[in-house]
Amino acid sequence: MAVSPLISQSPSSASVSTSTASKAKSLAVRSESQSATASHLNNATAALELAEQMNENVRRKYVKDNKLGEGTYAVVYLGHLRDTPSSLVAIKKIKVNAEYRDGLSMDAIREIKYLQELSHPNIIALHDVFSSKDQNLNLVLEYLPLGDLEMLIKDGNIQYGVADVKAWMGMLARGVWFCHENFVLHRDIKPNNLLIASDGEVKLADFGLARSFADPYMNMTHQVITRWYRPPELLYGARQYSAVVDVWSMGMVFAELLLRVPFVAGNTDMDQIAKISEAFGTPTEENWPGVTRLPNYVPPGDRITPLQGREFFLRQFPTAGPLGADLLMSMTTLDPCKRSSVRQILQHAWWMSEPKPTFKESLPRKSGGSKKMGNDLSRRAGEDSEGRFKNAARQLDFGVK
Repeated sequence: MAVSPLISQSPSSASVSTSTASKAKSLAVRSESQSATASHLNNATAALELAEQMNENVRRKYVKDNKLGEGTYAVVYLGHLRDTPSSLVAIKKIKVNAEYRDGLSMDAIREIKYLQELSHPNIIALHDVFSSKDQNLNLVLEYLPLGDLEMLIKDGNIQYGVADVKAWMGMLARGVWFCHENFVLHRDIKPNNLLIASDGEVKLADFGLARSFADPYMNMTHQVITRWYRPPELLYGARQYSAVVDVWSMGMVFAELLLRVPFVAGNTDMDQIAKISEAFGTPTEENWPGVTRLPNYVPPGDRITPLQGREFFLRQFPTAGPLGADLLMSMTTLDPCKRSSVRQILQHAWWMSEPKPTFKESLPRKSGGSKKMGNDLSRRAGEDSEGRFKNAARQLDFGVK
């Protein structure tokens, strides 16, 4: 007998109908989910294949030639464009290290990040990045065949004067100014990170310790900048600091160019603080308000050296002249709040005084700098040349009149 549409179905009949519909819906959802998963996998596979193809295209653009240098961190090769053999490059192969996440150290990540962001005549150029079949990361950098400033400082056969120092310092200042204008701290300025191009242009390299400006109240590490070029606030453990940490390092490079030896070269952090105090004056609350509250501050005891004035800089750096001594003093002020910014440095009267900076094409140079460049680029950030100034360093007598 047919059931009238006005009469409800029995509970058992309704249950069967609902169960069937539920199963059908579940199967439809599962099928849709599987379809979406398959589509996602297909898209991911396609994206991976595209990335691998793009990487292969970049890799094939270049040919690696002879090795320029090797360290525990990287191997540096001379290379050239496959289609233009005369276009030379330096290929820095960063070694994969299992102790790091994804096999890459933070140094490598920082270097790639900031070199991709910064493009300036006084900053080394990053042309390309690709991975090789052994999963090592390769940075294609501009080729700078004349070594670095450290090489010129150490070579007693190379003579240079104030005009040359002014040219080198001007190029360094412009490079650092560009970093700071783009809110980047370099945090490892020193002579062997200042590489020289074939036309004499000085270029800032090694951004492995660089970082973006932090919020004023955000802590940063104080364990950066090679010791001889590290400002006193970092030696005292400051976790909040500004761009003038780079300015102190620039001042130390300036002094080293003038003296041809490092100005203050400590063997330990405590020895470095002692040498800075001996040279510039002992940091106290009178000349640097707040210094005693820094985490690693150590009271000097009874041995306190008065804060040095302009006469000290004129005695120690007579070739710089009064204006050069004034500039150096502004770069090496103990209190970071009173230290000059790079913008103020570039506006200083020293640049316009005689002698004028040497044209870059006429600057002193030393041949055979390719190997030095390779050694510089293969070092890990913060490392210095082994045995540097071992036989050349001398004790500076800061009491000499």
